[in-house]
Amino acid sequence: MAILLKNATFIHWETLQFDKKNILVEEDSGQPLQFITQQELTLLPADGIRVIDCEGLFVTKSFGVGHHHVYSGLARGMPAPAKTPANFREILQYIWWNLDKMLDKETIEASALATAIACAKAGSTFAIDHHASPGYIRGSLEVIAGVFEKVGVGHLLCYEVTDRDGMHLAQDGLEENLHHIKNHQGLIGLHASFTVSDQTLAQAARIMEETGAGVHMHLAEDLYDQHHCIEKYGMRVAQRLQNFGFTRNSKSILVHGIHIDEKERELLASDKAWIAQNMESNLKNKVGALSGVGIPNNRILLGTDGMHSDMLQSAKASYFAGLKTDVVSPAIVYERFRNIHRYLSQNQYKGDGENNLVVLDYDTPTPFGSENFPGHFIFGLRSNHVKHVIANGKLIVENGVLQTVDEKAALSFTREQAARLWKKLG
Repeated sequence: MAILLKNATFIHWETLQFDKKNILVEEDSGQPLQFITQQELTLLPADGIRVIDCEGLFVTKSFGVGHHHVYSGLARGMPAPAKTPANFREILQYIWWNLDKMLDKETIEASALATAIACAKAGSTFAIDHHASPGYIRGSLEVIAGVFEKVGVGHLLCYEVTDRDGMHLAQDGLEENLHHIKNHQGLIGLHASFTVSDQTLAQAARIMEETGAGVHMHLAEDLYDQHHCIEKYGMRVAQRLQNFGFTRNSKSILVHGIHIDEKERELLASDKAWIAQNMESNLKNKVGALSGVGIPNNRILLGTDGMHSDMLQSAKASYFAGLKTDVVSPAIVYERFRNIHRYLSQNQYKGDGENNLVVLDYDTPTPFGSENFPGHFIFGLRSNHVKHVIANGKLIVENGVLQTVDEKAALSFTREQAARLWKKLG
């Protein structure tokens, strides 16, 4: 069923032009939005069109998450680790590598459900995810894809390959990526340089060559990644990744990129890979923060790193923390916020067409228009202003309520699975 958004104020996500429009949204059409004049409204058929009055509301392109972790979907409020981590490696060892090992099919499903629901309700209709579940590798991405499609959120998934649990599981991870890419759009997931051998990277490079996919991999999130790479391989991390061709691929996403030097910035600037910034996670883990100096701003994505699914919140964190660590402005952060659409379009991924929209109930006390949009974006707009969400032409959130699944039943299931997972964590 087509959707007619009557009397809307439409904000073009690139030009930031504001226009009073009637917008006809077709389901799965791949066609541009149709702007209907008042006279043309009388010619539309009476049946087959859902009409939503958007008087006083703002309509713009929906949002997307440039880097997510479904596997942390049930982590909120979980018990503290047995030992308090003293550094970043211990945070991984005692928290995240402990959690991901305990995931099974049901807890992966629950994690995906919690994540997809949160994305949709915060206005994101697409997520790029980097998943890990060493105890349930094969079929894990199919579970996540099925849940995301049920909720109505587009996806670009991968499995996080690592040697840390043994080469047999690294092989299983590579095969899970390959199987997923053959059946869906996807990426080749790799953890970080310090947990993957040249043998594993070479296999990932062969899959990249064979399938045309890019890699999705952590880059110098902590200084240890650089120290390990220099000591073991005699080079810095970005150079190692370039040697396998990963940085030259426009589909590749390198995550964090905090501890890179000037030569690495030059390498990344001249190659084609994208950088995903995750400010809140970096602050929480005390690993530093990305500086975009020397990296083209039109190749920096914003993500959440699995902490939550609210991209408006991530953008604000990127701006406020970036005032101290980066060269930022509201306009620069807005570009990063929207770069996921450019990444998906450039690489011809599906699921982020013009019929993905968010309707905002933003009753601001001050003038709001093209000239001051970036200021409102940082200092005013929040996810609680999301009223309706349309994904691929389908209304998946109406008046803040999810339409595609029974949210009450879904959250009851996620809480049940979270309690079971936490018990396993001990």
